[in-house]
Amino acid sequence: MADDPQRNFRSTYYEKVGFRGVEEKKSLEILLKDNPLDLEKLSTFSQRFPLPSVYRIHVWKVLLGILPPHSDSHALVGGYRKEQYQDILEALEVMRYINSSTPSTHIYLRMFQLESQVLPRCSETSPPDEENEDFLSISRAMEEIVDDSADCYWLIKCFVNQFQTKFGDSVPHLPKSLEHYLSQEEPQPLNHLKHMGALGQMPYSLWTNILPDSLIFFRVWDKVISGSCKILVFVALEILLSYKIRLMGINWPEGVVKFLCNIPQENTDAIVTKAIDLWHKYCGTPMHTL
Repeated sequence: MADDPQRNFRSTYYEKVGFRGVEEKKSLEILLKDNPLDLEKLSTFSQRFPLPSVYRIHVWKVLLGILPPHSDSHALVGGYRKEQYQDILEALEVMRYINSSTPSTHIYLRMFQLESQVLPRCSETSPPDEENEDFLSISRAMEEIVDDSADCYWLIKCFVNQFQTKFGDSVPHLPKSLEHYLSQEEPQPLNHLKHMGALGQMPYSLWTNILPDSLIFFRVWDKVISGSCKILVFVALEILLSYKIRLMGINWPEGVVKFLCNIPQENTDAIVTKAIDLWHKYCGTPMHTL
């Protein structure tokens, strides 16, 4: 049967303005009705397509192991998670690590430290420092889309744990990957950064939150949570490509670091879209069948 020109036009238009076709949404709805949920197919879907915001939190909780694959247990397990959150919160209050004026992101940090058995002695407690900034940045970003504090903590905790355990060995190699792909796309800014000695001082510790204040960045987190750490390389790559003229005009490493730590927010949508395109270009798409 011949293709419907009107349907093809609509599909092309929707993709250009950032919306996915109705078929993808229906596919996700079908996947979420399975019991048990097929985690491989769910992961593949979130790598191929941006998750609709109405489903994002639920899918993340499943992929991060906060909720089990059996959907008929979600309500029960979700209740247990909230109870555990409340128990940890009350314990920290009793031990006087937190109070009513403690910022929520600092509360999440203390809860994470307590569960990880690295909570400092109360007498030695000081405000979170640079060592904790990555955790706090992720917490601030997560709070932008998660209203429930218990859900927010569990997502932060499991996201950080997944990143450390699943990608901990890969992260040290990401800078070399960035250099490789930058040499393929635009060798001139790479040579400039090398010449001034800036590559060794790049803010690589910001892999997970290069654009922490933009809701657009959650399209990247979709892919990280579903198992693709390498997408972060292409976000960094597209930032360098998008601001190559500005970077070429900076002649000292500290200036490069300062600029990259304060990326302008007005172009984040285009940066993430182009980064995902580059990821597809070099890494392809998952081959599993939905």
